[in-house]
Amino acid sequence: MGTTFLEMHDPSAHRRKPWTRSDVMITEERDWRLNRTCYARVGAGWSWTARSGWTEDRWREYAGDPKVRTWVVRRGNDLAGYAELRREGGEVELAYFGLTPDFTGKGLGGGFLSRMLDEAWGWGATRVWLHTCSLDHPGAVPNYLARGLTVWKLVEEIL
Repeated sequence: MGTTFLEMHDPSAHRRKPWTRSDVMITEERDWRLNRTCYARVGAGWSWTARSGWTEDRWREYAGDPKVRTWVVRRGNDLAGYAELRREGGEVELAYFGLTPDFTGKGLGGGFLSRMLDEAWGWGATRVWLHTCSLDHPGAVPNYLARGLTVWKLVEEIL
């Protein structure tokens, strides 16, 4: 398995893809139950397991932290995706980002990622970064690169 770390140091490097879907909304929300649900639904197909043992108290603590912001993508009542930004000093990590299986491959990822990069820079970031692994959607790294993020580290793990 491999992990790719990507970063952006200047908002002028952001190659925006406009959000053109008026039928799909991106909203910032704060509810630990929503974070838990989104993590499970979006991550189910991509082997997201790091939080599988979290208790309700741990979810409450995490989602209630002012250094964490959560966005949800919905079409009507249908969950289409979600993202978490986590701030440490001037750095903002795109900690989680993804779409649910029903909305993957529908042209939402580029615009959603652009919105999250804008939110990170608007939050006062001096650097925006993320990591993804080879178990993620095959379009993830190409989307990150297309938006202007650059690879700063590759880690290969022998399982």
